[in-house]
Amino acid sequence: MAEMRASIQREMSDLSALLDQAAAAGHLLKSSRENIDLLLAGASGPLAGTAIRELAEKGEWQELNDRFFKTLAFGTGGLRGRTIGRVVTSVEQGAGGPNERPEHPCVGTATMNFFNVSRAVRGLVEYARTAVGEGRKPKLVFAHDTRHFSRDFAEFCARVTADLGGDAFLFEDARSTPQLSFAVRELRADAGVVLTASHNPSHDNGFKAYFNDGAQIVEPHASGIINAVNAIESEVYEPLPEPERGSVTILGEEMDRRYMDKLKSLLMQPQLLEGGSAKVVFTNLHGTGGHITVPMLRELGFEVSTVAGQDVRDGRFPTVKSPNPENAAALEMAVAQAEEEGAEIVIGTDPDSDRMGVVARDGKGEMRLLTGNQIGSLMCWYRSKTAFDIGWLNDTTRARAVIVKTYVTTELQSAIAAKFGLGVVNTLTGFKYIASKLGKYEGAIPADKKGGDYRDLDEDTTRKLRLEYSRFFLFGGEESYGYLGCDFVRDKDANGAAVMFAEVAAYAKSVGTTLPDLLDTIYTEFGYHEERGQAMVMEGADGAAKIQALATSYSEAPPTELDGTAIDRVRDFANQDLFDEEGDELPKEKMIFVDLADGRSFAVRPSGTEPKIKFYLFGKDGPADDLAASKSKVSSSLDALWSAIEADANERMG
Repeated sequence: MAEMRASIQREMSDLSALLDQAAAAGHLLKSSRENIDLLLAGASGPLAGTAIRELAEKGEWQELNDRFFKTLAFGTGGLRGRTIGRVVTSVEQGAGGPNERPEHPCVGTATMNFFNVSRAVRGLVEYARTAVGEGRKPKLVFAHDTRHFSRDFAEFCARVTADLGGDAFLFEDARSTPQLSFAVRELRADAGVVLTASHNPSHDNGFKAYFNDGAQIVEPHASGIINAVNAIESEVYEPLPEPERGSVTILGEEMDRRYMDKLKSLLMQPQLLEGGSAKVVFTNLHGTGGHITVPMLRELGFEVSTVAGQDVRDGRFPTVKSPNPENAAALEMAVAQAEEEGAEIVIGTDPDSDRMGVVARDGKGEMRLLTGNQIGSLMCWYRSKTAFDIGWLNDTTRARAVIVKTYVTTELQSAIAAKFGLGVVNTLTGFKYIASKLGKYEGAIPADKKGGDYRDLDEDTTRKLRLEYSRFFLFGGEESYGYLGCDFVRDKDANGAAVMFAEVAAYAKSVGTTLPDLLDTIYTEFGYHEERGQAMVMEGADGAAKIQALATSYSEAPPTELDGTAIDRVRDFANQDLFDEEGDELPKEKMIFVDLADGRSFAVRPSGTEPKIKFYLFGKDGPADDLAASKSKVSSSLDALWSAIEADANERMG
């Protein structure tokens, strides 16, 4: 035994010397060198040291820098990073795992592995225990998608929670992010987590945290949870004595049913679905969406077929380049099936089913891919109009109803709201800010009017309470294919969006038109609005530094002219004190919003979940009699604007 310990010490000493030499030669970043020591000191076994040694001996310094240039800090979005490295070591590959993945997640402080997941869940449990106080155990709910290691991480989190004295509720199999949000509220849990990286590439995974309202964490809880997590530097923990530990309860069909029954309340005119409705092709892109959406739509009377090759839950996402329903390529198989079957609509959801993409057949019989802004605007228009048709709203109550959207979501929805006399509130990017507004509206209802727990009330009752004492959230969304039409879920919900959009399709059919043609009718009335999403991808340690430098340059030296047009206004959300339409101060966030004098505008922000900096472009025209001319005019103007922005960005990066 003594000889073995001596051998290990020599190996570690040799590794340390090799790493020191690499750092001195400039191959290994100073932060990477420090974080390697941090991980080795806090690792629970020899796997980490073996993997680091293999990469070092092979001179894979870029890989080591990418894995260790930072500690994966817990933020308001939780954690997200690579769980499979670009270079997979032999010890990580091991015997292999399901769907050709390695046996172990990749070693690193900047990656998603048990080291970082352990820190995250233990910090969350600790904060939840503090929030609960003495007298009962904290209650946490865990869900996961179909990604590599998602189930492993979720089971690990549930076990750690129980070991530390909390009661864990774990879904029996993969479930969507919105269902996790619903379950946290339904079970009156203190916190929840879904293990997912949404529509990121297959090598990524993440840890997305929710608090007791079913929404992603925001202040004042965010700082407390972040500090608790980031203070933990080891994956090793000591379980409580057996009598003090908590339990693990498995959630299954019963919770599915409760969620589906609530989703039915999203229908405003269920009679539209009687006597035949639209024919739909659905794909979950190897994720979780089919578990709820397909039976839900069939119960509502829709004829639904699924793409068999993409029904398989597989973290490789083998039939698509990217499991992102906003990309036309991801929906190609579904569109081909729709052509064969004569279906009117294709609906696709991302792996954790919080985003929904749509392709719809137009009056000429051609399938048209709709953008997230277009999908949201169709639902916004229909729900605004129908709320008055069915008596949810009237001239007296309209001022209490509100549409909530992000700043980078189309202004067409603002124009629609204005026509119907509804309020509009813009939020920062991220559905947690929309959810925060829902919490505010719920909280404004006097306690004695709720008759107990607000979550026990039916939707008709809560709507009337909000209209009388607060604000009634009619619809909300963001351009990145996230939508919500209720407040019993506090995150974007592709399952609910599919129900809402299917009703819009049934309405279009009932009045003898198609969804794309209905959209053109809306453009004719409210003016043509077009938006573009562009991005510059910069991966790894070097890329992260370039993204931050570029973002900073816009704050320090905002443009004064682009594409031959003067800049009318610049809003710097990181450095200016800005307020929303309700007078609430906006949190500081790295985003610049630039308005040009000719009505065009664009926004710039680093992604919080992907290695890219995002650009959002906006153009509009009309209303005008010649819609085709408006479309051509706006499209050309955005082409020119992007060329100018791209040239300016490249100049800023040198």
